[in-house]
Amino acid sequence: MSDTPDTVRGTFHGFEQIPLREYAERAYLDYSMYVVLDRALPFIGDGLKPVQRRIIYSMSELGLNASAKPKKSARTVGDVIGKFHPHGDSACYEALVLMAQPFSYRYPLIEGQGNFGSTDDPKSFAAMRYTESKLTPIAEVLLGELGHGTVDWTANFDGTLQEPTWMPARLPHLLLNGTTGIAVGMATDVPPHNLNEVVSACIRLLDDPDCTVADLCEHVRGPDYPSQAEIITPADDLRAIYETGHGSVRARATFVREAANIVIHALPYQVSPSKVIEQIAAQMRAKKLPWLEDIRDESDHRNPVRVVLIPRSNRVDAEQLMGHLFATTDLEKSYRVNMNIIGLDGRPQVKNLKVLLDEWLTFRHDTVVRRLKHRLDKVERRLHLLEGLLVAFLNLDEVIRIIRSEDEPKPVLMARFKLSEDQTDYILDTKLRQLARLEEMKIRGEQDELDAERDRLISTLGSKAKLKKLIKDELIADAKKFGDARMSPLVQREAAQALDETELLSSEPMTVVVSEKGWVRAAKGHDVDASSLSYREGDGLLAAVRSRSTQQVAFIDSNGRSYSTAVHTLPSARGNGEPLTGRFSPAAGAGFQALASGGNDDRFVLASSHGYGFVTRFENLTGRQKAGKAMLNLTTNAKVLQPAAVANLETDRIVAVTSAGHLLAFAISELPELDKGKGNKIIEIPKAKLGTERVVAVAAVAPGSTLLVRSGQRTMSLSFKDLDTYLGARASRGGLLPRGWQKVDGLDVE
Repeated sequence: MSDTPDTVRGTFHGFEQIPLREYAERAYLDYSMYVVLDRALPFIGDGLKPVQRRIIYSMSELGLNASAKPKKSARTVGDVIGKFHPHGDSACYEALVLMAQPFSYRYPLIEGQGNFGSTDDPKSFAAMRYTESKLTPIAEVLLGELGHGTVDWTANFDGTLQEPTWMPARLPHLLLNGTTGIAVGMATDVPPHNLNEVVSACIRLLDDPDCTVADLCEHVRGPDYPSQAEIITPADDLRAIYETGHGSVRARATFVREAANIVIHALPYQVSPSKVIEQIAAQMRAKKLPWLEDIRDESDHRNPVRVVLIPRSNRVDAEQLMGHLFATTDLEKSYRVNMNIIGLDGRPQVKNLKVLLDEWLTFRHDTVVRRLKHRLDKVERRLHLLEGLLVAFLNLDEVIRIIRSEDEPKPVLMARFKLSEDQTDYILDTKLRQLARLEEMKIRGEQDELDAERDRLISTLGSKAKLKKLIKDELIADAKKFGDARMSPLVQREAAQALDETELLSSEPMTVVVSEKGWVRAAKGHDVDASSLSYREGDGLLAAVRSRSTQQVAFIDSNGRSYSTAVHTLPSARGNGEPLTGRFSPAAGAGFQALASGGNDDRFVLASSHGYGFVTRFENLTGRQKAGKAMLNLTTNAKVLQPAAVANLETDRIVAVTSAGHLLAFAISELPELDKGKGNKIIEIPKAKLGTERVVAVAAVAPGSTLLVRSGQRTMSLSFKDLDTYLGARASRGGLLPRGWQKVDGLDVE
């Protein structure tokens, strides 16, 4: 025997020697693939992770369907971890609880009895020994076809039992309830959706396989979280998410005014009232919310979300306050979307909406084909057995004789009547009472029914159109049974912006007053008589406009340039104010002639004394403050008239009056809307009279309003109907006012 060492001869010692780098790489890769495929990412077919699938299957095996009496959750968890999922019981129970929480799952698969947590603290659920659970009716969509040969089965972890590899879902559950998961090097975030919308998109794709993602977005309009908070992401951004498979969705809390209070009654998905209250309270303690006096949590079992904000004054602008809170707290929240899922090829991939639905419909088509073939096999086997039973029934005496006389009747029966082994076994197992006189009719009746069913099954399996119709009909039936209205409304809103300290002001009524020499001040309230205020010697009232402390005010100089500033920064009306030239830098010799105030989208008529003008948004008057911006192009010697506020661009009438007493009214739609310029002619002034006649004022009169024509100390009232007398085409001369009223000082609307 040779003395050569074993290592030289290559003898195996029960272990393998490999470099540590190679071992670590292989071990990490194996672990990564396990986490990706068997723990964190869902399968496209049923939209479930392995632990969720095993919980649902175990509950069905325990008989815990929707109509059954619930059992202790500990019983279910014990079955799951003992038979199929050898992991921690707490993690398994948490997965069970998640599927039972209506505020976590859009369509809960489990109905829980006991404390299963709350929106305020989803993990405050009771221990599994205290709670009971069973499946909800919609779980039937996952389990209904499980015993019909529709899935592959695999051995459990110890090889003693079989478990389904996937569930034969009749609906795309992945989109209905969504999912989140973190694997190694990748993650998934699929938001929940509305059942009716998803089914509608599936039917659209079945009818039109060439449709685009944009076409499908006509049906799937956006995620549908189990919360009544608004989804404010624009439709174009949502479409981009569905086209790429990733992006983000913004949700915003909803609120109502109750007397002077603001009541928040819906929070974004997975946002707790206590966290929001703490965030707002922190700002109040830091004195960054001067608008708010107090905050209360009035949530209870009848009102799961009811957070009451108490403003310091009923003049606080609720929209502005909430806009600030949306930007600085979880009242507005962004959710990541990353539709990274395991496809039919067993590989994880980020899929767009069309690919996802198309792949699921392929899965559903294969499932239906497997179900029909399984049923066809059962029907054909039953027909085969009935055929043998009928032969035995028609030759009953001979069959009985053979059974009584032969030691081994089975081969004799098979040879005598040309029966198969299965048919012969079935005959020998048949009870005597089934051989009654009426049994032949029953056998033939059952044969006829099964023959018809077999023909239907073969016809369906052989026709793509019939298969497609069957899938559609089943989708529609499930949508009718389980579908509901959208919970999360889709609302087009801009993302909220936090206010700076100057904007954290209460919205109070203000009156801005400008003197003839360009001194400005602001008085509180709208019932201010600007003409009765004191003015510097040699100065007097030029114009006054109603505004609010949160708005901007714009001033227009004699060159047609516009300047703007915030109303709350103006000096009080207790004094004479301050000169506008201290804030702005108009050209030498230019004086201020008009002012206006409003919201950015408010419309005004800008006009000159030579009769030209246009409609513009107030936002166009604001912007550059010090040097101003060119707004109204003026002809030589023309002056800027006081801008006229427009109430409605469809129903208002523009009224212009000249110093010669000519008054013209016409529909505001005849005047263009511009950002700046000279505008169009409003009223005709003959060239020969341009030096002596001018436009005194313009006004926008709404239906139901009254036009006041001022002449000296007298005022004439004209109703909207009275203006019919002066109606004419834009740029016409208009009608002449009555004798004695032809010297007009100005126009007012009330």
